[in-house]
Amino acid sequence: MKIVYLCLGLISLALALVGVLLPLLPTVPFLLLCAFFFARSSERLHGWLLDHPHFGPLILDWNENGAIRPNAKKAATLSVAAVLGVSLVLHVPGHVLLIQMVTLSAVMIFIWTRPNG
Repeated sequence: MKIVYLCLGLISLALALVGVLLPLLPTVPFLLLCAFFFARSSERLHGWLLDHPHFGPLILDWNENGAIRPNAKKAATLSVAAVLGVSLVLHVPGHVLLIQMVTLSAVMIFIWTRPNG
């Protein structure tokens, strides 16, 4: 199972790194998933991730306090606004837009009700 967890951790890390560049792909959830998989497969990679100057503090905030940093909350809000804006510009059907709005509203409520990291 360690090999499976390692592969899933590497895939999660790759998706997180792509999420850094693409505003519509979330980074932090993939980092948390990566930390989960690395904790079960590789002490060395798990330690590297937690000690990383950019990613480590986000993961530690979540693991210790269930907290999300204010800058991450703002970035998530901007991403959600961008998704809705693109959907409006592309004239997405109303029922799809409604599903997006309900889902993204729930995500925003969850994010903004977490403590600040």
